[in-house]
Amino acid sequence: MFDLPDNEILPLSKEHVFWTWSAQAKVNPIAIKKAKGVYFWDVDDKKYLDFNSMTMCVNIGHGNERVIKAMQEQAAELPYAAPGMTTKVRALASKAVAEITPNGALSKVLFTLGGADANENAIKLARGYTKRHKILTRYRSYHGASAGAMAATGDPRRVAWEPNLMTGVVHFLDPYRYRSTFHRTNPNISEEEFTRDYLNHLEEIILYEGPESIAAILMESVTGTNGIIIPPNGYMQGVRALCDKYGIVMICDEVMSGFGRTGKMFAIEHWDVVPDIMTMAKGLTSAYAPLGAVAMKPEIAAAFNEHAFESGLTYTSHPISLAAAVANIEVMKQDRIVEHAAAMGASLRRMLTDLGEAHPSVGEVRNIGLFGILELVKDRSTKEPMAPWNGSSPEMVALRKYCADHGLFLYTHWHTVLIIPPLIITEEELKEGMDILDKALEITDKAVK
Repeated sequence: MFDLPDNEILPLSKEHVFWTWSAQAKVNPIAIKKAKGVYFWDVDDKKYLDFNSMTMCVNIGHGNERVIKAMQEQAAELPYAAPGMTTKVRALASKAVAEITPNGALSKVLFTLGGADANENAIKLARGYTKRHKILTRYRSYHGASAGAMAATGDPRRVAWEPNLMTGVVHFLDPYRYRSTFHRTNPNISEEEFTRDYLNHLEEIILYEGPESIAAILMESVTGTNGIIIPPNGYMQGVRALCDKYGIVMICDEVMSGFGRTGKMFAIEHWDVVPDIMTMAKGLTSAYAPLGAVAMKPEIAAAFNEHAFESGLTYTSHPISLAAAVANIEVMKQDRIVEHAAAMGASLRRMLTDLGEAHPSVGEVRNIGLFGILELVKDRSTKEPMAPWNGSSPEMVALRKYCADHGLFLYTHWHTVLIIPPLIITEEELKEGMDILDKALEITDKAVK
């Protein structure tokens, strides 16, 4: 269908493509041509083990024929319908998503194009429902690159675009045990006290801002690229209680942590908490087609029964994307992928722990299911990071290059290494990647003081 020799893909792309998140003159992408399972191949037939699920999204692995067939059949039957129409696949996809939400309680579903606009629409819904304006989010959050989602984002990616972003966002601190602002002189505080301190911090901000002005608290259920920060016991329950106390909408961003990534269908289920609104994308179709969703409690939707929800998207509920979602969810159920991710999480924890014990540059390891991270440090006692905040270092660049040179594709963020493979990965494949990373960590070990 597409007549272009493999050796022309990279030069033609460099000539015409404008790259996101990149200085254009410095881009050097991998030119790939095929992928299957947990591997992909470049145009020179070099094989890579995908330890990042491409962009933390190919949860069921590459090239699943059941999902591909569903998309092909939908394309042949009906490739597009207007947003105000409905289709068989729209009905089925809405039901499929509603049924897998926590307790099946989020029974109304708005489909979007991806995670950023899912979060933006969740904010609109919360503001319309509460008639309030402010949104509270965390400093280590990432919620998307569109103007509203970027404003909600707490990390430095928003700074370049300020002040031309959505107004009304107030940030607060993540319950980050390893680098806790509140406990630098008392690191041995109990988990219960740690949790209470961070809930007190959040409630104090609620009171300072005025509860009557706050529409929603928006959080990644598990903070993603900014640290795989797993909430301590009682924290999510405490946030739920604060939302109930002050009439605030609780929004959980499950774009990255959803669809089995943590060993539950959605990460929030680990704490038996039901949010008012939940956003998702990535693993919703395992990225076989672009799609996001906002699932909400019926009372949120009912706020718009008598007046219009003034928002919409040309490609909302795109039939081919919805077919991918329905098939993807069915594959996850048939193959017990969520259960497999939970079991493999124990294997990942053991392998991460082994790396931490073997390498002095590893300050801490964390994981929940197949959502893992290594924090690399130059000094374990001071926790000096291997790269500065919002920056890199020669050691981190060299580590990532070593991995790529040896066929391991992974994501590094500042001083951390993230382990986010497809959920179908086997223990042997996981060990294959960890063996390469084991050698790569010798590079960062040399920088330890």
